[in-house]
Amino acid sequence: MMNNHDLGAALYKTWSPAQRRDEIARLVEGFRSGLPVGILCKMAETIAGSRKAARKYLQDMLTPLERQSAVDRETGGMQTIAKQFLL
Repeated sequence: MMNNHDLGAALYKTWSPAQRRDEIARLVEGFRSGLPVGILCKMAETIAGSRKAARKYLQDMLTPLERQSAVDRETGGMQTIAKQFLL
């Protein structure tokens, strides 16, 4: 039985690096259109397979100004999470 809380992690594990990169690129475009940074980070981590890999993808796809701006807009725990992924 599949865990309903895995956000598709089982499926993403079968994807090639190119498929993962393309999907994270779509998330980044969604973020630029208003997707919350928390969703961006969590979904990127799930798709990439680890926080470290997600961080690499996000840092490659977002400009330093976009990343800093995203962190500055957040407060509390969400700001801490955004820093871990984006800075």
